[in-house]
Amino acid sequence: MGDTLHLSKEQLIEMYKKMLLIRYFEEEVDRSVKRGLFHGTTHLCIGQEAVAVGVCSLLIDGDNITSTHRGHGHSIAMGADIYKMMAEIFGKVTGYCRGKGGSMHIADVESGNLGSNGIVGGGIPIAVGSALTAQLQGKDNVTVCFFGDGATNEGSFHEALNLASIWNLPVVFVCENNQYGMSSNISSMVNIDKLSKRSVSYGIPGVTIDGNNILDVITTTEEALLRARNGDGPTFIEANTYRYTGHSKSDKQLYRTEEEVREQKAKDPILHFEIYLKDSSVLSDDEIILLKSEIMDEVKRATTFAIESPEPKLTDLFTDVYA
Repeated sequence: MGDTLHLSKEQLIEMYKKMLLIRYFEEEVDRSVKRGLFHGTTHLCIGQEAVAVGVCSLLIDGDNITSTHRGHGHSIAMGADIYKMMAEIFGKVTGYCRGKGGSMHIADVESGNLGSNGIVGGGIPIAVGSALTAQLQGKDNVTVCFFGDGATNEGSFHEALNLASIWNLPVVFVCENNQYGMSSNISSMVNIDKLSKRSVSYGIPGVTIDGNNILDVITTTEEALLRARNGDGPTFIEANTYRYTGHSKSDKQLYRTEEEVREQKAKDPILHFEIYLKDSSVLSDDEIILLKSEIMDEVKRATTFAIESPEPKLTDLFTDVYA
């Protein structure tokens, strides 16, 4: 799974725990929305955990990310409080946005998470602005921009990459290619075999990797971050992955077969990392079972906290809305 000589046992375990936390958090959100425990929709990243954790595990204080409508994993990978996250999704005042943002608008600026975005491609120019700020202030901080395959067909993608290139900005563009933009396969939406080829026209290095292999994600991201910090400009990373659930809660998934999903689940990023950790004597079966139990219990406590938290008051309808 790649060279891990520079990763300590503690670092590997921490990454595994974060991947589990994302998986169990998303599964709990899925159960809650199906039970009608909160209003609105959700876009889950079950199956994509290796990209978020692999990339964000390398960021330092002062680095920023921008996220997407499918952004819970990015938030958790950046160290967000899952109690406040769950409360936000449930629309409660104890949430990150006091219940006014919901699933698609979780932000934690203090930790470097500039926020999820309900607009496809909406976070890409924001990331470029963040990188420009670091450059103008003479800092060596980098902004990582997460977006999906569908966003590469948006004008914001092309305009932002062009600006990042000509201004040589410290930004890393990470395309989580989960193969589908809503119900359309990416092969029907573009006429190239790799989305990373699009970066070439802007003079930006592009690479396509296995987004389910967390160690490949780490190796590639390390190189991109080093380029950016050294003043060598942006990099485009296409991380091929897969979402196991539908686009959102209303998606009946009539556009793909059960066989396809089963084949993709055989490449599960958590399962493969787990096998690696056991083979490398980093974790035993008993330790893995214990970790899973502890993390699952923590997610359940976060859900209870969200359910028991107060609803926003009508008198607060117009507070915290404008800067």
